[in-house]
This record gives sequence, C-alpha cells and structure tokens, in this order.
Amino acid sequence: MLNLSECEFWMIVLCIFLAIRDLVWKAIALYKAWQKSDKVRFIFIFIFNTCGILPIIYLILSRKKKH
Repeated sequence: MLNLSECEFWMIVLCIFLAIRDLVWKAIALYKAWQKSDKVRFIFIFIFNTCGILPIIYLILSRKKKH
C-alpha cells in the first residue's frame, strides 16, 4: 500500500504529464488554426483550457480528407 508521500509524488507526476499533454495538443491545434486563418477557433482554443479535448476535436474535424 502506498503511503501519503508516494501518493503525492504520483499526483504531481500525473499533473505534470497532463499539463504537458495539454500543451502539446493545444500548440498543434493553434498552429493549424493559425495556418488556416481560423480566428474564432484560434481564440477558443487559446482561451479555454479543456485538457486537450477541444484541440483534439478541432484537429480531427479540420483534417483534410484523403481520397
């Protein structure tokens, strides 16, 4: 069983991991929105912190369809 200090360590590691993950997804989505001159989506992605969900949805919906 984990003691309190080990639990705190893993919580800190988890928070850092989630923050880095969110930063990466947000950076990719902001870059794509900037390239497409999509100002409204750029502002929404920049302002709202959604743990990477909004940037992932934007990237999925805005990707080019390959035939």
